[in-house]
Amino acid sequence: MEKIWLKSYPPEIPPEIDIDQCGTLLDFIETMFQKFPEKPAYANLGQVLSYEKINRMSKDFSAYLQGELGLVKGDRVAIMMPNILQYPVALFGILRAGLIVVNINPLYTPRELEHQLKDSGAKAIVIFENAAHVLQKVVAKTDVKHIITTQIGDFLPFFKGLLVNFIIKYVKKMVPTWFLPQSVSFATALSKGSKHTYKRPALTPDDIAFLQYTGGTTGLSKGAMLTHRNLTGNIAQVRAWICDLLAEGEEIIMTPLPLYHIFSLTANCLTFGSLGALNVLITNPRDLPAFVKEMGKWRFTCFTGLNTLFNGLLNTPGFENLNFSNFKMTLGGGMAVQRPVAERWKKVTGCTLVEAYGLTETSPAAVINPFNITEFNGFIGLPIPSTEVSLRDEEGNELGLDTPGELCIRGPQVMPGYWNQPEETEKTFYPDKFLRTGDIATINADGYIKIVDRKKDMILVSGFNVFPNEIEDVMVGHPGVLEAAAIGIPDPKSTEAVKLIIVRKDPALTEEAVMEYCKENLTGYKRPKVIEFRDSLPKTNVGKILRRALRED
Repeated sequence: MEKIWLKSYPPEIPPEIDIDQCGTLLDFIETMFQKFPEKPAYANLGQVLSYEKINRMSKDFSAYLQGELGLVKGDRVAIMMPNILQYPVALFGILRAGLIVVNINPLYTPRELEHQLKDSGAKAIVIFENAAHVLQKVVAKTDVKHIITTQIGDFLPFFKGLLVNFIIKYVKKMVPTWFLPQSVSFATALSKGSKHTYKRPALTPDDIAFLQYTGGTTGLSKGAMLTHRNLTGNIAQVRAWICDLLAEGEEIIMTPLPLYHIFSLTANCLTFGSLGALNVLITNPRDLPAFVKEMGKWRFTCFTGLNTLFNGLLNTPGFENLNFSNFKMTLGGGMAVQRPVAERWKKVTGCTLVEAYGLTETSPAAVINPFNITEFNGFIGLPIPSTEVSLRDEEGNELGLDTPGELCIRGPQVMPGYWNQPEETEKTFYPDKFLRTGDIATINADGYIKIVDRKKDMILVSGFNVFPNEIEDVMVGHPGVLEAAAIGIPDPKSTEAVKLIIVRKDPALTEEAVMEYCKENLTGYKRPKVIEFRDSLPKTNVGKILRRALRED
């Protein structure tokens, strides 16, 4: 498609980046630490760590992985923790050792954790103790040989850390009993690592840096292989798009979205790291009053989030009284931003909510609105530098302006494929290397893109892709269920919620029993909010369940 959007670019944004100059994430990390040693890098629960402190600890952790555990380039190491100070230390340590990061949602059930560990072939895992009991149930079925555990307060000042850990474990009882005799503490790993000599690995931009698990555009959870070039290229693309809006070493960004999610990982951790910014890590953003209280301690300049989070904050007492005098950038992604929310956000904060679009498979940024817009426009934006877009019909034919079609993307940030899934990879790409997003969009004469629908049956819950196949597969494993179908229904808090329609095998099966079964086997955002029992499900003549008919009902 002709690059009609170039006339809408701010003139200072280059249409292309020099991808050959982007290097590896190892180069990126070393440059970041050399450039901003004394600048504050991460803050959490009142503790602030400088870039130099993160540098030293992550190098010690790298040396531990190399010298103590004997891990070698290409081995996979999982991280399973929320936004705490240990996360960036583990992340940068794994990458500096030439290993591959496998990010895992710390709220996963045993079934979900087992799948991701087995599929990735992870040999080690860094996990916070709140989730250790889940790992205990499945670790014997995986290739994991090395377990590094940590508590939320471990990187806080000594007495405060003891108090935080005591309260979380014994007062709030948030750490179920666990037993993993082969595990070592993160502090022990760092101590042992300091006695080894770190060896800089030989890496190329085409080496895999992350296995970032996602449902993809269809099907069950798959590992998107994100290379060093994908990530460093995306950082360069976004930096070019930001222009001179942000100043190196002066920004403070609120980070409520989990760093294990691709949006926060690339935007907050990496891109803002390249600016020498301070990331204020919010461990539990669901506690909105505490979140607002924490925001009140900082003269923050930037914020990334989802529509549900923006809406929640706007409806939390005290948010409107925060000091927004330094606030200059709000970026919304992960799910559609609703106009009433964006308009109220601007009214309260004085900062325009800029919508963006991306996928795990695109590292994730692909389309962003210019940051110089003054009002919310309802579009996801323009393709960022070195990014090509194409709208195509079911046969792969390219479509023209204002004609709905599947949004397809090509650029240096697009993954090479899914881990050990050649057939899924082939289905996701056209022969000309355009990635099929599964989203239906239109492009106007100025090049602005609008998402109008989603292809097939994916359900979007608070920015997370939920796929009916997985939920249905879990439910038919229940002895009282004959058939099951999952669909998305509108939900004002999370865009969509999961509705589960069941044909019972056991007439005595209750809604409460189904909910309990789902709680044991599905992460919270995947669990159904509505359950309906029916005598039969609509099907095609070959027996395929017609979810479309259920949605229409």
